[in-house]
Amino acid sequence: MAAKAQEVGLDVEDPLILDDVAAHMWDEEADLVVAGLGGAGVAAAVEALERGVSVIAVDRYEGGGSTAANGGIFYAGGGTVIQKEAGEDDTPEEMYKYLKMEAGDVVADSTLRKFVDESVSTVDWILHHGGKLKGTVWKKKASYPPLDRFLYHPDNSLVARYKKVAKPAARGHRAHIANGKKAWGVGIGIYNPLRDSALKLGLKFRPLTEARQLAIDANGRVVGLKVLTIPPGSKDATAFTNHIRRANFFLAMLPPSLPFAAITIGIGNHYLKKAMRIEAHGRETRWIRAKEGVLLSTGGFIMNPRMVQHYAPAYAAGMPNGTLGDQGSGIIMGMTAGGSTALMGKVSAWRFINPPKAWSDAIVVNAKGERFVDETVYGATMGEHIVDHHGGSGWLIYDANLRKQAFSQAFDPVLVPFQRDVTLLNLLFNYKKAPTLDALADKIGLDRATIAATVAAYNRAARGEEADRFEKEPPDMQVIEQGPYYAMDISIASKFLPLPVITFGGLRVEENTGQVLDGGGKPIPGLYAAGRTAVGIASQTYVSGLSYADCVFSGRRAARHIAKANV
Repeated sequence: MAAKAQEVGLDVEDPLILDDVAAHMWDEEADLVVAGLGGAGVAAAVEALERGVSVIAVDRYEGGGSTAANGGIFYAGGGTVIQKEAGEDDTPEEMYKYLKMEAGDVVADSTLRKFVDESVSTVDWILHHGGKLKGTVWKKKASYPPLDRFLYHPDNSLVARYKKVAKPAARGHRAHIANGKKAWGVGIGIYNPLRDSALKLGLKFRPLTEARQLAIDANGRVVGLKVLTIPPGSKDATAFTNHIRRANFFLAMLPPSLPFAAITIGIGNHYLKKAMRIEAHGRETRWIRAKEGVLLSTGGFIMNPRMVQHYAPAYAAGMPNGTLGDQGSGIIMGMTAGGSTALMGKVSAWRFINPPKAWSDAIVVNAKGERFVDETVYGATMGEHIVDHHGGSGWLIYDANLRKQAFSQAFDPVLVPFQRDVTLLNLLFNYKKAPTLDALADKIGLDRATIAATVAAYNRAARGEEADRFEKEPPDMQVIEQGPYYAMDISIASKFLPLPVITFGGLRVEENTGQVLDGGGKPIPGLYAAGRTAVGIASQTYVSGLSYADCVFSGRRAARHIAKANV
């Protein structure tokens, strides 16, 4: 298995087998050892400590991972205190009916039910630990709410086909920090309070410490972890931290497909290489004994291009949406102990086209010129259709009237700055223009007859002459008939509209305990996985905040099982 790790660019080692666990030279020990202190890791730590379980957590960087860096959306419903504050009417049954459409059979119905039934109490738990949530609601469809709104629909619940099955409710609980006006990095509005609670409860946190190897006893039980750590308080620790912060800043500054991105990526990689040189010579080896279990919660693998190319090559051209820790090390480490994986080729791609609403009022077509979806669907659903079912190709087709509306909507003061900037960038640079539909078809390689028939059918539905084949509602449709006509590239390789991607595959786990399953479907004693290191509720179709919520759900699940074993 070490060969597999090297194949995907990781230095994970095969497990150390111990005939006599007590005789091994352990540097420290705890009931639970957490590898990766992101959303799942910190939730597990708090839950375990509350139940009297001792915890040591390690993280290659400073902790937080993609959870702390994300937009701060936490998916919850069924009647949370925040929903009630905002006047949103929701029940566990309506939330379950909706999520069943999104999650499908990726987890058992009983697991999804448990997730839903715990949603209200989970929000209470987050608030108890200082999480920053509040209930000013935004009721319209949007990829992200205005900066003064903290509860919204981060999903397909307002789309016609979904409304027929489940009553919509705003379930996107957006965290806030400081005065509640900041749009960036607000994942820390939940993460930081949980981390602080864990530390107050007795968490021993070891930052700048990379998990490299599991220790297993003669009976096959995971009993510990080998780590490489930069000594705390050292000059190396300070330099490493500074290099990593700069690397993260420059690597996240521009999408890789945009002009000048190569410059910022080059600067980011320069600092990353400097940090890795410190790791190469400035680390100490330590062994941590896990008396009850090791939790692997190091995130997914979207920031590891070799691993993405190996498992999900169709998404290799997408824009990685993660932080430096999303290298897949926890998944590979679990595999070294015999853990099995699933959905490793499953990647979520986010193609948001609303705002501006004018774009979602238009049509999206594939390389043949055919529509394939209600254009008002949530961005992850649109991205899934484009990449999984249409070869990564997609065009947004609109006319002069819709273009004029899009420009006007770009300056709507309720838009978040990144929404405005992306809209204007693509209106100015990402389009093909032609006086007629036939000429536009020739420019972008569509079949003239197909695109003409597609637009004609759409126009009939927009006028109310017939029902739309994708059940799109008339208020979300406008006729496309006023030349000139425009086509915007929304494919995975679009130069001015990068497609953010995140991995969803990982280790298979026993859904009542979070224990990693071997190839025969049996739990591996002492080994757990959570968050994006494991297959979970968010592994089928993404809606904003569901991965965050699944991290908390799966982290606490593992901690509860370990707590029972610790009695």
